[in-house]
Amino acid sequence: MVLDNLKETLRKNVNRIVNSIFVDRELIRETVKDIQRALLLADVEVSLVVELGRRIEKRALEERPKGLGEKEHVIKVLYEELKAILGKKKELPIKKYRIMLVGLYGQGKTTTAAKIAKYFKKKGLKVGLIQADVHRPAAYEQLKQLAESINVKFYGNPSERDPTKIVREGLKALKDVDVLIVDTSGRHALEEDLIEEMKRIKSELSPDEVWLIIDASIGQKAGEHSRAFHEAVGITGVIVTKMDGSAKGGGALTAVAKTGAPIVFIGVGEKVDDLEHFDPDSFI
Repeated sequence: MVLDNLKETLRKNVNRIVNSIFVDRELIRETVKDIQRALLLADVEVSLVVELGRRIEKRALEERPKGLGEKEHVIKVLYEELKAILGKKKELPIKKYRIMLVGLYGQGKTTTAAKIAKYFKKKGLKVGLIQADVHRPAAYEQLKQLAESINVKFYGNPSERDPTKIVREGLKALKDVDVLIVDTSGRHALEEDLIEEMKRIKSELSPDEVWLIIDASIGQKAGEHSRAFHEAVGITGVIVTKMDGSAKGGGALTAVAKTGAPIVFIGVGEKVDDLEHFDPDSFI
């Protein structure tokens, strides 16, 4: 995984702090430099890395918390600050959902739709998938086959060119499911016609969640994508795909977290089970 190097660096420095005779400014600065190097290797934005280093150093040297020894305090600061740049965990209580997936071409949206369906099915919920992508010819057959492979309900209409009508009909056909996931069209860029189409689908669906699908390989640009889609359609979360194969995953995660949009899941492989509910605690 892309942040394994950061985990190893953190473990190494925690051990160094624990085994040190005393904690001084030099030890803290060496620790900060090690962590900054690991973050930069994971494609985290330079300004964010610099600011993180300043915060760690300032808190470690100036704060004097009650009930903690000096070493425990520095270790606590390290964990807290690293968790902060990865954002907060988005809780997913077991309940009914209508979920709309949005994103550009090639981000893994359709495959991710099936992965989300499998995730909720394993939680004991009845799941249905709607294919509302009317622009990519293979989208209907791809999602249909994926739905059959995981044994969840599916609706699509390859002869219909109006995605809002497909969603309307799908809502009727799958009215008995607990979790309804709608896959929508992508584009090479966030163009006006895509924005209008997403708005019409959102109005028809009235989703509880609108999740943006982003490929980890776009790195720090993930922040720009998140802001642009949020302004266009109001996203409630982000899913970062292909984390297992990109050196830029750290940049993508931290760039999204910086926008305030919660990361819901990360894709960690090609199989339908290769989806993890994102938890910053597991990354550090």
